Amino acid sequence: MAKISFKPGNMLYPLPAVMVSVADKNGHTNIITVAWAGTVCTNPPMVSISVRPSRYSHHMIMETGEFVINLTTKELVYATDYCGVKSGRDVDKWKEMRLTPVPSEQVKAPCIAESPVNIECRVVRTQQLGSHDMFLAEVVAVHVDDTYMDEHGSFHLADAKPIVYSHGEYYDLGSKLGKFGYSVQKKS
Repeated sequence: MAKISFKPGNMLYPLPAVMVSVADKNGHTNIITVAWAGTVCTNPPMVSISVRPSRYSHHMIMETGEFVINLTTKELVYATDYCGVKSGRDVDKWKEMRLTPVPSEQVKAPCIAESPVNIECRVVRTQQLGSHDMFLAEVVAVHVDDTYMDEHGSFHLADAKPIVYSHGEYYDLGSKLGKFGYSVQKKS
């Protein structure tokens, strides 16, 4: 198999496609779709998102130092795309996409009710990196839709049909191939 040299760029795909809800100091809210989001640390629980300074939501995060990461699903794919291509300067995305803002417990930004997981975040550091600013944030609260909880208290996100973003396209997840540690698990 031959390899072709390709121009340097971000080819780390697929990525989570998340809707990030924000609020400014006056209580105005918005939703921005972010594919540049990731886990940073377990203890304390931390995440990062990267946002272009020109985006309408950027100043809101800078003002409050808070945001909510809302996981997306197959059912939310249209809203996910819309919230990534339309600007909150021009349109009320909550209204247009019929999304329901729900008050958060720890931050001013609302959660999206239709999302199966809402991750409330407080920025601990902002790093200017070039085209994007990275917001490193501590997770201060998490909410999960009880629809995906079983009788043993386990959460089943796969049942919500989460989506990912890969090189300009959205995909749902395929079939389960294994679980953490299965490669070294003893065979019965």
